[in-house]
Amino acid sequence: MTESLSAASISAAFESAFGHAPDGVWSAPGRVNLIGEHTDYNEGFVLPFAIDRAAGVAVRLRTDSTARLLSSYGNQGVVTVDLDTLSHDTMTGWTAYPLGVVWVLRQMGVKIGGFDLYLHSTVPTGAGLSSSAAIECAVASAFNELSGAALSANELVLVGQRAENEVVGAPTGILDQSASLLATDGHAVFLDCRTQESTLVPLDLAASGLLILVVDTKVSHAHATGGYAARRASCELGAEVLGVAALRDVAAADLAEAAGLLDAETYRRVRHIVTEDQRVLDTVAVLGSEGPAAIGELLTASHASMRDDFEISCPELDLAVDTALANGALGARMTGGGFGGSAIALIPAAAETAVRDAVMAAFAGSGFSAPDIFAVSPAPGARRIA
Repeated sequence: MTESLSAASISAAFESAFGHAPDGVWSAPGRVNLIGEHTDYNEGFVLPFAIDRAAGVAVRLRTDSTARLLSSYGNQGVVTVDLDTLSHDTMTGWTAYPLGVVWVLRQMGVKIGGFDLYLHSTVPTGAGLSSSAAIECAVASAFNELSGAALSANELVLVGQRAENEVVGAPTGILDQSASLLATDGHAVFLDCRTQESTLVPLDLAASGLLILVVDTKVSHAHATGGYAARRASCELGAEVLGVAALRDVAAADLAEAAGLLDAETYRRVRHIVTEDQRVLDTVAVLGSEGPAAIGELLTASHASMRDDFEISCPELDLAVDTALANGALGARMTGGGFGGSAIALIPAAAETAVRDAVMAAFAGSGFSAPDIFAVSPAPGARRIA
């Protein structure tokens, strides 16, 4: 989806639905987390980049307190909500993402009245590519401008996180919103989740003859339920027993002592976080000194840690990683919260067809549903596009 096409088609769909042109169109990208999984809520380090798949929203302000929302997916039609009675009960389904952002902004004192909103997204849902944060960041960018709130990008990150935590009910950190709002073309975002300080790290894959292939396993996951919250609780328990504010404060040298203080499962969870933080730091260093072709082993080690210590992989993700590595990938790992979603493979551009074909054949041979496989490149962050 090119930027010009998205803006024109979103504007046209908005006008068709609501009978007038929007005040503007804003987009925000999904993301691939290059490395640093589940470290964000442990106040550690992450290294995501924005991808060239995005959510777009067209918005027009109204003079009353009515919000009318429509999306391009599903057949739900226009959802109408009175903002004066906005509550957790009235923010349901897909509307929880845009309305959650509006609710948080209004809680902060930003004056937002009624509006019409149309949403279209090319970020696959349930694929671990942060489709929800893309929506939140596009909506936050739109209302930040339309309301004159003039919030900084870092403040908008926290708006999106609050919407995700308090309205959607997913206990996520700031990784996804930071990637969507802070990214620039051709760079990854090195983020310190404790201080919210970020640095752009060059990730020029094309210049190195490389690309990142995403394998969406089609195994859907939901952060608001199940395993994600259980892993977070394990991390909090580990930090409490070890007497630190967050697992960010545990060094690799401390792990031997931690093994004697924690039960076996909690120790494995802690070990993943501690070693993953170090892998993020190592990846940033290697990108700076040697370039992207040299980070493959770190990516693969990250997957092994998530598979064995954090136990958030699944047979489809493991098959995607193993098959990519056996067919020329320099490194591969699952990405996102786990329990499904996507794997990524860092591959020579010339090997794309071979890796694609091998993964498709492996899934068919294992009786798994066919995955969706596509290349991504580091893209710009949230912005107004019309």
